[in-house]
Amino acid sequence: MENDASVTKQRTMVQAKVWILRKHFDGFPKDSDFELKVEQLPEPRDGEILLEAVFLSVDPYMRPFSRVRMKEGDVMIGTQVAKVVQSKNPSFSVGSLVVSRSGWRTHTVSDGSGAKLLLSDWPADVPLSLALGAIGMPGLTALYGLEEVCELKAGETLLVNAAAGAVGTVAGQIAKLKGCRVVGSAGSDAKVAYLQELGFDRAFNYKTVPSLEQALKEASPEGYDCFFENVGGAFSIAALPLMKPMGRIAVCGAISTYNDSSPQTGPFPHLTMIMNQIRMEGFMVGRWEHKNEESLRRLLAWKQEGKLKCPEHVTSGFENMPAAFMGMLRGENLGKAIIKA
Repeated sequence: MENDASVTKQRTMVQAKVWILRKHFDGFPKDSDFELKVEQLPEPRDGEILLEAVFLSVDPYMRPFSRVRMKEGDVMIGTQVAKVVQSKNPSFSVGSLVVSRSGWRTHTVSDGSGAKLLLSDWPADVPLSLALGAIGMPGLTALYGLEEVCELKAGETLLVNAAAGAVGTVAGQIAKLKGCRVVGSAGSDAKVAYLQELGFDRAFNYKTVPSLEQALKEASPEGYDCFFENVGGAFSIAALPLMKPMGRIAVCGAISTYNDSSPQTGPFPHLTMIMNQIRMEGFMVGRWEHKNEESLRRLLAWKQEGKLKCPEHVTSGFENMPAAFMGMLRGENLGKAIIKA
């Protein structure tokens, strides 16, 4: 009888594929920095649920955060849309969908603390993957950066760099909905053409313009009221002198610096900021978590009304997560980079 029970237990155990950080990144990530492992998961205990990943996210923040929030051998950090396949937690019914901070893994046993149920009235015609993009963390980041940090007003001019990425595409569209003039930069002619389709007033390819400073001046000779900063480095140095007096800068990211082996150096910005009374504020989306449900419904409404386009770059196959992550860091994605499990 004991052997029979053991066999039954082994049959019910679930295998999870997980990507671990084999070695901390030194410069740009490499295939050898990751390792795919298989774990045997136990049956959920009272209060626990078993999740199965449906879509997974790769995001720029994973590169710097891996250094400060992970140690070698840890499962790569990240968020996923997952289905509850077993439940011993009354808050999560079998078949329900959640956004979960489970990391790069196909299956997770969770006590539910890192999982949030998808909006109860999520429309059937809206892709679930958007809960990781325009109607998820990146969309909220764009919204809060504009409303809470920049305090953007109708009639103002907004500059967005990395404008064809997951956050930039949403930030530019929201600014247009608010009656603003929007200038965006991106890293390919195809991305620039897409920004123009989204309604950006001006867009340029920062990789091909003869002078970044001149391109920024020509795009908005009067300067910029607000700057949604995703890139850092040389772009920030070029943009800062073009901010109008009392300009506001929302520092969301600095992707141009994430893979540096040694820190970049540049002019000190203090005098420019003092003379023009510029406000620069770094932020993370979790500061306004108490507003998330209302804000997600606003983003969803704009999507359903046709006012918010939500481009995605979808990679199929969990085994391709490192490649998708590195491709995103190279700028290969238009819109949100997503992995379909």
